[in-house]
Amino acid sequence: MAETAVSGSGTTESDDPLRAAVWRLRSRGCWTDAAALLAPHATEPAVAVERAALLIERCLYTERGWAEAETAVRLAEAVARKGGERGAAACERGHLAYAATLLGVRDRADEARAALGRAAALVAPDSPGRPLLDFRRGLVAQDLSDSPQAARAAYRRAHTGAAALGDTLLLSSTWRHLAGLALREGELAEARHGFAESLRIREELGHLVGTAPALAALADAEPEPEASRLRAEAWRLFRLLGGVPTWLGGRLAPRPAA
Repeated sequence: MAETAVSGSGTTESDDPLRAAVWRLRSRGCWTDAAALLAPHATEPAVAVERAALLIERCLYTERGWAEAETAVRLAEAVARKGGERGAAACERGHLAYAATLLGVRDRADEARAALGRAAALVAPDSPGRPLLDFRRGLVAQDLSDSPQAARAAYRRAHTGAAALGDTLLLSSTWRHLAGLALREGELAEARHGFAESLRIREELGHLVGTAPALAALADAEPEPEASRLRAEAWRLFRLLGGVPTWLGGRLAPRPAA
């Protein structure tokens, strides 16, 4: 399974102790604890969206917590007032529906497309939220519509926007998904470069929970013995984090000796 999306913008530096605490928890896969820190402020539209994003990310990595994520999305929709706020909430609605479809919980592909379409009509082209929206539309195009050309165009828009905004965590995801498309087309040098950039960013940010998937992705584009070394390191992190992301374990589990 392809790695699922990382939502929002990560940072290792913040003048706001709450923001720094949320990032530390999120980067280690403690999404419930991070969301709990935001709960007292969740009547603010931006905070409600961020809290929903955290709980959706938990679903994507653990395949659990769907009801909590749904409740958080509904709250984000309820407190939104302005067009951009409604667009951000719709983006989370679309992402949750995408995740449920991708992981086989329930087919919500039409809901994902409709919600992201609403978001595109509400989120201004120059809004800071536009690159993330473009990225998620790329995910739907690739994983739910099997349209790699549309996915590539959306990822490239997201990549350019993330670079301009300095959203390095999103940039790591655009690198990874563009590299995945390159690997699919046999462009090994391009794939290795993109996967390596994605891994470098996540290691520099300290995004521990996203590092194992990045290592495994790079391993897919590398020859032996480097591929085995990368998978062994990914397996170590996977075990350290208690088996997340859940879908990665089958790819990494060491094979018994013959």
